[in-house]
Amino acid sequence: MCIGWTEVVAMDILDRVIKPKTKRAKRFLEKREPKLSENNKNAMLIKGGNANATVTQVLKDVEFFSKKSDCSLFMFGSHNKKRPNNLVIGRMYDYHVLDMIELGIEKFVSLKDIKNSKCPEGTKPMIIFAGDDFDTTEDYKRLKSLLIDFFRGPTVANIRLAGLEYVLHFTALKGKVYFRSYKLLLKKSGCRTPRIELEEMGPSLDMVLRRTHLASDDLYKLSMKMPKALKPKKKKNMSHDTFGTTYGRIHMQKQDLSKLQTRKMKGLKKRPAERITDDQEKKSKRIKKN
Repeated sequence: MCIGWTEVVAMDILDRVIKPKTKRAKRFLEKREPKLSENNKNAMLIKGGNANATVTQVLKDVEFFSKKSDCSLFMFGSHNKKRPNNLVIGRMYDYHVLDMIELGIEKFVSLKDIKNSKCPEGTKPMIIFAGDDFDTTEDYKRLKSLLIDFFRGPTVANIRLAGLEYVLHFTALKGKVYFRSYKLLLKKSGCRTPRIELEEMGPSLDMVLRRTHLASDDLYKLSMKMPKALKPKKKKNMSHDTFGTTYGRIHMQKQDLSKLQTRKMKGLKKRPAERITDDQEKKSKRIKKN
């Protein structure tokens, strides 16, 4: 594929090092610099010029849950004869496209069509993935990672039980992806632990996986690399098992166990026969010395 001269010039302009001329511009560029702890990801929702009512409503429903333009995530909706009801979701790394996956909407039920109560905007969801494809197929593995990035919400230190009120469920089955959204209800159970019920709140989508544009394995590993400053320092002589139990190894000097005083307990006192043999051994040693 040949790249025109104007495109090369445009790419060269974008890649130039920008020097701030004011303090405000300097602060703006500092916010965009790489960080040790990644900031919350923003999503940009784009409606294509030929998007129909179904795609438009899907974008509105997604916006309800991801009102988030330093955007590292994007969703593009379009519709045409070749690819009807089309959604493209993707993410950026270092201001370049990392992954991009195209999904076709086959069935859609909007938030408005389901007349149950809704959860508040900005609620952090619990995300569930069902289906072997999410763990075995590379395209579905990346789709799983992309959906987690899109819907995970802000990072929080603590969560209270009453705050767990929203569930997103994704199922991969026979080449299709089923997306369901539930409100979690805590009912009385007669004990301290409440009884849990799920009530569908919408939206609901049946989608088919179409085209994918995935980053190479090397680039994907680079995007997932943890900075050295955040890596936990290894502690000597300490290990952990699969259950998270910590084990420590202590190094001690060699001990002479014969000098340990253990005869104060009744159970460890010598018997008369043992005393006689000990006395005989001591006498024999004295005779040899003489």
